[in-house]
Amino acid sequence: MYSARCLSILVSGALLGLGGAASAQSPAANMSFFVTSAGSGKGADLGGLAGGDQICQMRAQAAGAGGKTWHAYLSTQGADAVNARDRIGSGPWVNAKGVVIAKDVSELHGQNNISKDSALNEKGQKVNGRGDTPNMHDILTGSRPDGTAFPAGEDRTCGNWTKSGAGSAMLGHHDRQGLGTDDASKSWNSSHLSRGPDGGCSQNDLKSTGGNGLLYCFAVK
Repeated sequence: MYSARCLSILVSGALLGLGGAASAQSPAANMSFFVTSAGSGKGADLGGLAGGDQICQMRAQAAGAGGKTWHAYLSTQGADAVNARDRIGSGPWVNAKGVVIAKDVSELHGQNNISKDSALNEKGQKVNGRGDTPNMHDILTGSRPDGTAFPAGEDRTCGNWTKSGAGSAMLGHHDRQGLGTDDASKSWNSSHLSRGPDGGCSQNDLKSTGGNGLLYCFAVK
């Protein structure tokens, strides 16, 4: 027979052991891709590229994956334009459940595995898509389908991610669903421009077309 004290020690040890096992199996341990569970709160004003990267890093840190360098999948326009595809590392990328999204940059911009079921947030949760309330499938990218920047001219990046009023940003659909069956409706990174009552770049504008200012985040290394 065990004494009450011995039983208490045994139970405590077992619980600690289970806790250790749970930590070792954390879904974020090998995660290298996620959709943010929230954006800047200021629409497309992220504080520039650096601000977008910081949002990704902070979200990853909160999920236990902050030991990696994270970048937001965003392009910029104008002088020294940046291509989103050039700033996300070389892959492969997996979500919080260990599902492979793409093995490299070429596959990411070809036949990738991004869908509502796989484009999870940093917590391993599905992100609302078309048919959900509210719909949040519009993801900020500012990019063309091949992951490159738009030429200077008409705004496609809300002032290189510094505006929350007039302007526009190119958006992708993480659930690959839109109003039609055309390629743009199904594009994960280049579906349509933002628009809305405040000019196109505010949080209210992004919500009005089915978004929430969310980002794609990739582990660079």
